[in-house]
Amino acid sequence: MSSRFEILDTPIPGVKRIQRQPLGDHRGYFERLFCARELQPLLAGRSIVQINHSLTSRRGAVRGLHFQHPPHAEIKIVSCLRGEVFDVAVDLRQGSATFLHWHAAILSADNHQTLLIPEGCAHGFQALEPESELLYLVTAFYAPEAEEGLRYDDPRLAIAWPLPVTDLSLRDQHHPLINADFSGLRL
Repeated sequence: MSSRFEILDTPIPGVKRIQRQPLGDHRGYFERLFCARELQPLLAGRSIVQINHSLTSRRGAVRGLHFQHPPHAEIKIVSCLRGEVFDVAVDLRQGSATFLHWHAAILSADNHQTLLIPEGCAHGFQALEPESELLYLVTAFYAPEAEEGLRYDDPRLAIAWPLPVTDLSLRDQHHPLINADFSGLRL
């Protein structure tokens, strides 16, 4: 049986870029977004428990950077179904060699790429096209008491957003900057 996914490493351990392999003909294509048999080794024994869908209407809008504290930390598998986004993972794991480093990938409906973001990493994205839609498969239920966020413009992260930020939620505007004594998430 041939694989429907090519799993690629990134500079941040545990963050994976997954190239989906659609099957196409003159009618269009069929592709697998998830397969437990093929992707389970990346889930560290966890199961997908929730599937979320987002629509971002405006080009330049940023969502995030969001994460959940243990024991509600989650693995996210993020795919773009329509449009195009600059998808970012930030390593917040205590003791990690890539602590506070970020990695981004362009996800689009056309390039058939997915980003897997492990526990202990924050996630956010910028819409590069209007009406961009994302599908998130996650391994933990949403726990508002465990949720936190980072500022998209935190100078300690220095994320190189490709477009000027045109829209941000009130909640995301008020995330604190990372303070000097933040040593990361203990997983």
